[in-house]
Amino acid sequence: MPKTRIKLKGKLKTFLRIFTYLGILLLGVMIAVFTVSFTAGLVVAAFTALYFMAVIYLDFYNKPIIMNELVSFATEYGQIQRRLLRELDLPHALLDDTGKIIWTNIAFERVIHQDKGFRKHISAVFPTVTPDKFPVGDEETHQDITYEEGAYVLRMKRISLDEMAMNSDIIDAESYEGYLIAVYLFDETALRLAINEVDSQSLAAGLIYIDNYDEALESVEEVRRSLLTALIDRKINKYIASCDGIAKKIEKDKYFIVMPKKSAQSLKEVRFDILEDVKTVNIGNEMAVTLSIGIGVDGLSYAQNYEFARNAIDLALGRGGDQAVVKTPEEISYFGGKSQKVEKSTRVKARVKAHALKEIINGKDTVIVMGHRLGDVDSFGSSVGIYRIAKTLDRKCHIVLNDVTNSMRPLVDLFIDNPDYDNDMIITNQQAIDMAGNNAVLVVVDVNKPSITECPELLKFCKSIVVLDHHRQGTEVIENATLSYVEPYASSACEMVSEILQYIDETVKIKPEEADSMYSGIMVDTNNFMNKTGVRTFEAAAFLRRNGADVTRVRKLFREDALEYKAKADAVSQAEIYRGAYAISVCESDDLQSPTVTAAQAANELLNIKGVRASFTCTLYQNLVYVSARSIDEVNVQIIMERLGGGGHISSAGCQFEGVSVDEAISMIKNQLDTMIESGELS
Repeated sequence: MPKTRIKLKGKLKTFLRIFTYLGILLLGVMIAVFTVSFTAGLVVAAFTALYFMAVIYLDFYNKPIIMNELVSFATEYGQIQRRLLRELDLPHALLDDTGKIIWTNIAFERVIHQDKGFRKHISAVFPTVTPDKFPVGDEETHQDITYEEGAYVLRMKRISLDEMAMNSDIIDAESYEGYLIAVYLFDETALRLAINEVDSQSLAAGLIYIDNYDEALESVEEVRRSLLTALIDRKINKYIASCDGIAKKIEKDKYFIVMPKKSAQSLKEVRFDILEDVKTVNIGNEMAVTLSIGIGVDGLSYAQNYEFARNAIDLALGRGGDQAVVKTPEEISYFGGKSQKVEKSTRVKARVKAHALKEIINGKDTVIVMGHRLGDVDSFGSSVGIYRIAKTLDRKCHIVLNDVTNSMRPLVDLFIDNPDYDNDMIITNQQAIDMAGNNAVLVVVDVNKPSITECPELLKFCKSIVVLDHHRQGTEVIENATLSYVEPYASSACEMVSEILQYIDETVKIKPEEADSMYSGIMVDTNNFMNKTGVRTFEAAAFLRRNGADVTRVRKLFREDALEYKAKADAVSQAEIYRGAYAISVCESDDLQSPTVTAAQAANELLNIKGVRASFTCTLYQNLVYVSARSIDEVNVQIIMERLGGGGHISSAGCQFEGVSVDEAISMIKNQLDTMIESGELS
C-alpha cells in the first residue's frame, strides 16, 4: 500500500520549489561559462554541486519540519478559531435541520440563561421561531423577536453539508441533503428605545371646534358672554398645556393645537376627558358647551398630520360633534359622542344646499336616485321627494330599487301603474348603469356608506354625485361627491328633502302620494314622533300635511299583519336582560317578508322596559344576521355597532354579520358590551 503524503499546493508549493528552478538556471549558467573558460566553468560547476547538495538537504531534512509546523499551526489556528467563535460577543447558535439546538456560544447562553449543552428545540426558547420560518435555499431570513425585556433581530442562514458528506468515510453520501441552520441574535433594545423616544417626541397636529358656540352664548346674559368665552378658552388652553402642547385660537370657536405624539396617546388612554369636562362650564347658560376634536398623527410630514387632523375634524362634525377623532395612515379611532347633536334653528344651510342641488340638476338631463340596500320607508320617501324636485325642474328621474320589502310595498304600490307617473320611474341596477353617464347626476339618499347602497357599482359610472343623509358618517364615505349634505341632527332623510323642496321653486306642487311617502318616512324613523324629534321635524311634517299628506291614510298603510305582530311580540317576550341593562333578543324570520323591519320594531318596544338602557335584536335574513340596536339617551349604540362593523345614529344603529349564526352574533354583542364596560366606555 503506497504511503500517503501531504501534498502542498498554491503559493507555498511555488515558494518551496523556487530553489529547484534556480538550480536549473544555475546549470545553464555553468554550461555558458564552460564555453568561455574551462577553468571558470570548473569553479561554477563546483558551486553548482554545492548548491544542489544544499537544496537536497533542505528538501529531505527541513521539509518534514516545515510540514509539522504547518500542521501544528493549523491545529492551533482551528482551536483559536473555535475559541474566538465560542467567546464571540454576538449570540450565535447552530441548529440541525429539525430546529434542535446542537451548539451555542457563551453570548447565546447568556441571553437564554442556559448552560453549555442546552439541546432543546429553538421554539422552546423563542416560541415565534417556528419551522415554517426556517430559511430555504441560500436565502437568509430575519424576524423581530422579544425575549424577556430585550428586543432582538434573529437571523437564520442555511449551511449545506453536502460536500462534507461526500468526503466522509463513515456515511453514505448518496442522495444526502443534510444541512445546519446558523442562528445570530442582534440586540436592538437600545436602538428601539431610542427610536421610540424620537417617535414619541414627533408632533401631532389637531383642531378643536366649539360645536354650539353661538347657541351657548345666546342662552346666557349678554354681560356674561365674555366670561363664558374666557372660561372655555382657559379650560382648553390649560388642558392642552398639561399635555405639553400648544393651543392657538384661530377663530372665535376654533383652535389649532400641536402636541407630542406621546401626549396624543395619553389623551386616547383617558378617552379625551375634556369632552365631558368642558360641559361643566356653567355661568347660567342653559346649553352645555360641547367640543369636536380632530387629531392627526404618524403622517410622513407635519403637513400630512394637519391634513389628517382636518379629515378627522370633518368626521367628528359629520358624526354629530361632541367627540374626538384620531386619524393615522392605518386607522381612525373615535371617542366620546355621547350626547345628541343640537338641532339648528336656522334653515340657512338647507337653503344653500337646495340652491346648489338645483344648479346641479339643471346642468344634467337625467337624475338617478338611489337609497340603501333593502330600502326602508325613509329611503323610498326621500327618493320620491327628489323625484318631485327633478320633475319640477323638467328633468327625467328614475329611482333605483331592486327588492321591495314588505314595509315598502304599500308605498311602492301607490306609484306602480299610476298614470300620473312614468313607467320607468322605478328601475333596476343594470338599467341604472346603462343610463349613467356625463349627462346624469346620481342622488344618494338616506345612506353615506358606499358598500351598502342599492347599487355600489353605480357610484363608479356617475361623475356627478349628490349625497343627502341624516346618519352619522363613519370611516367609509362616498368620495368625490359634488354636493354632500349630511346632518345627523335631522330625524330622517325625508325631513331634509322636505326642507329642500321648499327652496327649490315657489311653484312646486307635491302630489298626495308623494306627501304620504315623505310623511311616512318621518313617522317611521321617529317612531311616531317619539325619537329624535325637533322643531324642524314638526315644521317639515306640517309642510307635508299642507301639501296633502293624510295621517289616517298613512296609518292604514302601515298596519301590521298578524304574523309580524306575533313575531314582534315573541321577540319582546323572550328578551334576555344582559348585565341588568341591555335587552338582547331574537326575531324569528320564518314566514316574514320584512324580518329586519320587524326586528327594528321589536328593538324599539324593548326600550319600554324599565331599566333597559339599550336593546339589540337579531334576525337571520338572506344568509345574513341583521342586528338592530336602539337606545333612548344613555347609551351611544352607534359606537357599539361601529365596533362590530356597522353604524347609524347615537340612538338607532345596526350592523350585519356574514358567515355566523344568530347565537354567535349574540355572543359577539355580549363580548363587545363586556369590553366597553370594562374599559369605561359604558358605565
